[in-house]
Amino acid sequence: MPKSRNARVAKHCLFSYGTLSPRPAAPEIEPTVRRFRHVGRGFVHGQLFDLGDDPGAILSRNGSRIAGQIFELPDDPEALNRLDEYEGLDRSDPKASLFVRKRRYVQLQNGGKSLCWIYSYNRPGKSARRLDKDDKKIRSQSAS
Repeated sequence: MPKSRNARVAKHCLFSYGTLSPRPAAPEIEPTVRRFRHVGRGFVHGQLFDLGDDPGAILSRNGSRIAGQIFELPDDPEALNRLDEYEGLDRSDPKASLFVRKRRYVQLQNGGKSLCWIYSYNRPGKSARRLDKDDKKIRSQSAS
């Protein structure tokens, strides 16, 4: 992907569109996410799906805007490992994982871009109910 002149390359940032947010954090990941530093808000393109307690995003260039928060990760090599474990990512077998971790540019509210890690749903979209922008689940999670 070519670099944009307005891009902010942050090699240790995470884009969260769902439960990987410090407030409220799930008890099993809370010790990790409470160390995140909030950077701002932004969006990516794709489609959100209802996976029960958590949403899942399938990223695409032509999809709807998926709003979320950007966090700087702690300077701890184990932080991403703990996030991978929480998200069910098996890096030795990513095809079998429910989520995969990808690096993508996130459009910032101020017009810039930031390179962030994002967890993408790793199943066919037809295996879950699509969420639309008016869904209460999306509004409550993107506002936290």
